[in-house]
Amino acid sequence: MSWRGEAGGIEAAEQSHEVIMSPTGYCYFDYYQAENTEKEPLAIGGYLPVEKVYSYHPQPEELTQSQQRYILGPQANLWTEYIGNFDKLQYMLLPRLAAISEVGWTNRDDRKWLDFQKRLSALRKVYDRQNYRYATHVFEQPEAH
Repeated sequence: MSWRGEAGGIEAAEQSHEVIMSPTGYCYFDYYQAENTEKEPLAIGGYLPVEKVYSYHPQPEELTQSQQRYILGPQANLWTEYIGNFDKLQYMLLPRLAAISEVGWTNRDDRKWLDFQKRLSALRKVYDRQNYRYATHVFEQPEAH
């Protein structure tokens, strides 16, 4: 598992070892979801918005196509030192969990941020029906990219 960047995962794949990519800059959901942290729940630090999670490509381009086959996919991490209850856990996961899921399940060329934003609006209705607590920052952004 490569979590301190991608170098360890690249090296492992070059040696024909299976790899889970989990670099902190894309996959650590204990980071803040907003740059302005005043109204955010306390987090370990860092900043990881939904859009950055969605932009992740777990198969590094430095690897050959045959080496990329050793990359099994991404893994989201949520360390709970700063998470004292289920509401906060949901908030830290959602909607970033939807983004990392699509990163793992969808070919890079088939992923489109604008399309994801539209589908995320439908997912928001599910979150609301289920009374989930989630970050709303992505819904406040203008549609772009």
